[in-house]
Amino acid sequence: MLKGFFNVPTPVNETILNYAPGSKERALLKEALAEARSHKQDLPMYIGGKQVHTAKKGKVVAPHDHQHILASFSIGDKNHIADAIDAALAAKHDWENLAWEHRAAIFLKAADLIAGKYRYKLNAATMLGQSKNAYQAEIDAACELIDFLRFNVSYMADIYKQQPPVSPRGTWNRLEQRPLEGFVFALTPFNFTAIAANLPASVAMMGNVVVWKPADTQVYAANLLMEIFIEAGLPAGVINLVYADGPETGEVVFNHPDFAGIHFTGSTKVFQEIWKTIGTNIHKYKSYPRIVGETGGKDFILVHPSAQADIASTAIVRGAFEYQGQKCSAASRVYIAESLWPEIKKQMLRDLATFKMGGTEDFTNFINAVIDERSFDKLAKYIDQAKKDKGVEIIAGGNYDKRKGYFVEPTVLVVDDPKYTTMCEELFGPVLTVYVYADKDFDSILEIIDTTSPYALTGAIIAQDRYAIEKASHALRNSAGNFYINDKCTGAVVGQQPFGGARGSGTNDKAGSMINLLRWVSPRTIKEVFESPTDYRYAFLGED
Repeated sequence: MLKGFFNVPTPVNETILNYAPGSKERALLKEALAEARSHKQDLPMYIGGKQVHTAKKGKVVAPHDHQHILASFSIGDKNHIADAIDAALAAKHDWENLAWEHRAAIFLKAADLIAGKYRYKLNAATMLGQSKNAYQAEIDAACELIDFLRFNVSYMADIYKQQPPVSPRGTWNRLEQRPLEGFVFALTPFNFTAIAANLPASVAMMGNVVVWKPADTQVYAANLLMEIFIEAGLPAGVINLVYADGPETGEVVFNHPDFAGIHFTGSTKVFQEIWKTIGTNIHKYKSYPRIVGETGGKDFILVHPSAQADIASTAIVRGAFEYQGQKCSAASRVYIAESLWPEIKKQMLRDLATFKMGGTEDFTNFINAVIDERSFDKLAKYIDQAKKDKGVEIIAGGNYDKRKGYFVEPTVLVVDDPKYTTMCEELFGPVLTVYVYADKDFDSILEIIDTTSPYALTGAIIAQDRYAIEKASHALRNSAGNFYINDKCTGAVVGQQPFGGARGSGTNDKAGSMINLLRWVSPRTIKEVFESPTDYRYAFLGED
């Protein structure tokens, strides 16, 4: 086999298209939306490179137009999960022994396919299936995913380059990175197409084989992602895409002796149950499984008295309401200095009054639907309770309607109690809670922020006073894995702000960084001696 030391293409962040009126990309995206809506698809599972259809079907609807069925998908059972594991293990030998540059080439090609011929089709699938507007789909399904693939290839090369710094004369010390023994389970969320693709792809890139189960509300785009990976040259069985009941899937996966790890994004409760199950079954496995998860958030923005009102207002409305607040990083609790509150409130209400809400196909809509009826009902319950509770004022929104789509108005609550329910619990929707604090209480509000929530994903401070910024940065160092200064608390970019949090928000293995890829390999050190000892005796054993 021919060998070489290869340099991979230097990654740069994908340019974000703006979809302005009259632009070429706007026209092409609208064509892709019309095409996707014009016919109903039948989505198969992919097991061992084969498309698998079943009699039991689920349906995919547009959340903003839930009477419109976009697709049906085949629902598998325990036997299909077992088949997917078998297919992954059968593919393992050839895949892990494929030279790393050929694995890199597959995912670099996938990135180019997404940047080119599939860009609008993938964005359209995300807009329709997950109710994202054009810009949110562009930064997610296209740009972030392209960045994940290209940057991860570069990180992979950097990992393989890492070697022991010293080899004394007569020896050669080397380090190699082995894929994990067994298969990895990727369990992915509805809200980001990029995350849904990256969780299995980053694992596979490092030579592992994967069983991938996406959220039912994301299968529309997931199916297209699988088509792209296959066109890019991904061999059969390396990534197996299955749709099945969660507990049924877990029963098979977490009892299998070859289970080697899980790459997860989803709720904290589910992740903790998975961790508990793995712990209970630890004696069954050939190795200690890698457990990597990014879970919930109760993300904050802190506005200091020195902040500029327009910067604070923009950060708040964008951070709270882009993609209907359905981001793990979305701002859901805000602490505003009393002296600035009147002006910030004025600007927020002014901007909220201009928000248009409706389907994603109308590009003038900033707000679209929440993902499904369960989410809608949960949010409606919180809003209804807020209307009844003393010490709570609804200054914007408060209405909801699910007759056509799962629409919840962007809602702003102002509370007297910084520990009110919606300041503490994750809602995952367009409901923002504001607490106004006395300017002199800045130091004490830092402690309140740090102790209010079990989560620690993202947070931001808006301030001009550098001493205040430094104080907050230190006091809140464990409150957020991604911390922003004078910006909203969302929008992490691959290669710039690796994403992840600690505490109840996950293992902080930083998606979009070398740190994450290192979780999917097992290093082996090799020492080779050129002049081997031939006598067991050391010099100190000699007689005086």
